[in-house]
Amino acid sequence: MLRATPSSSTGREVFQDCSGGNSRPSRPFGRGGRYFLLLTVPPSFSRHFNWTLAFTIIALSTIAAVVFVFNRCASWPGRTTKETVDQMERVGRDLRDAIVQVAQLQPRVTINNRVYFEQTSPIAELALITQEIEVEHEFLHTWAGSTKRLRLHGTYTAKAGFDLRKEFSVTVTPETTIVRLPHAQILGVEQNAIELLAYENGFWNPISGADVQAELASLAKLARDRAAARNLAAEAEESFRTQLKARIGDTPPAQVIFYQTPRSD
Repeated sequence: MLRATPSSSTGREVFQDCSGGNSRPSRPFGRGGRYFLLLTVPPSFSRHFNWTLAFTIIALSTIAAVVFVFNRCASWPGRTTKETVDQMERVGRDLRDAIVQVAQLQPRVTINNRVYFEQTSPIAELALITQEIEVEHEFLHTWAGSTKRLRLHGTYTAKAGFDLRKEFSVTVTPETTIVRLPHAQILGVEQNAIELLAYENGFWNPISGADVQAELASLAKLARDRAAARNLAAEAEESFRTQLKARIGDTPPAQVIFYQTPRSD
């Protein structure tokens, strides 16, 4: 309710709200010497918060979160399996590439019981260790008091490595990675030069061609035995391990297994 009251300072009447309710402050305005109060009605508190809508939104958000978590959990084994297979394939390819660089051979690569690459090689043998060997041998034979003597000095090159016609494979599983190849061996002992140190015939016991051939064979066998005594095959195996590790590192660790094969002479 509005009530007019005289103003002690101006003598004019002003309107005041006498309703007694809560109201916002009035702002006077006027024109032509008269002032009026603009009354603003306070917002109604009859509009209540919509709890039903809020609970509905919360429920829908909770259901969406549960569905998302459930789908992630359900797809986790498949995603994990795919990541594991991808990692094994990467390991298999890296090992294949490293072995091609070291041995000039593509090994048979099996990943999780599935063959990815077959064994191929443009060469039959791989020599990783080459060493020069010098040997001497003397032949003496006496018959009826007549002695013949033959002494030779030979220089040979011994090569140790792998027979690439044998099985050469890489097996990759979630548990381990295995590189399998035959034991290294002496691939050959090549004659470089023969020096004749002594050639003495007996009076009735001369040196024959068969004697010379036998002595050359003995010299070659001596060179081969000396190469075996120097353990060149073991050096070739260690060289393979070192070169392979230099190319693939230690992650993941690869187990190199050398298997025994029937010896062919």
